Amino acid sequence: MIRVKEVSVISDDGGPLGTFPTREALTMAKERDLDLVEVAPTANPPVCRIMDYGKFKYKQSKRAHEAKKNQKIVHIKEVKFRPNTDIHDFDFKLKHVQRFLEHGDKAKVLIFFKGREIVHPEQGQRLLEKIAEACDDFGVVEQAAKKEGRTLVMILAPKAKKKGM
Repeated sequence: MIRVKEVSVISDDGGPLGTFPTREALTMAKERDLDLVEVAPTANPPVCRIMDYGKFKYKQSKRAHEAKKNQKIVHIKEVKFRPNTDIHDFDFKLKHVQRFLEHGDKAKVLIFFKGREIVHPEQGQRLLEKIAEACDDFGVVEQAAKKEGRTLVMILAPKAKKKGM
């Protein structure tokens, strides 16, 4: 599948062999019962390596699997409030938001307006400011309050933990 006239060839043990016409490089690989794999297509001339292609693909998939395993998945947890939420309910839901942030998840705080509550968006804004202030120790505001239809939305992200802790 290599479509260039000349390639720079690296042997199966890692040493450079030189620049060869593509057909000659392919015959060199076939003599060793290996494949000619293009590893740097943007180089001039492109760099090809003599190797077992199946083994190369297997190592590549193993590397990708390891990288995926070490990756941290961040979930977005959602907590809904109303502009007239009672103090006890507010505290109860606020503890949920703080727990989500402590566990490393993002928290999406929604203030949902029903009926004529929508004419007083400043109540929802004050509530979101109060939540952001209460969660200051656990997280930071990633997305400030934004109106989406009948809801006000704010996203809080967990604070980065220090390496020494």
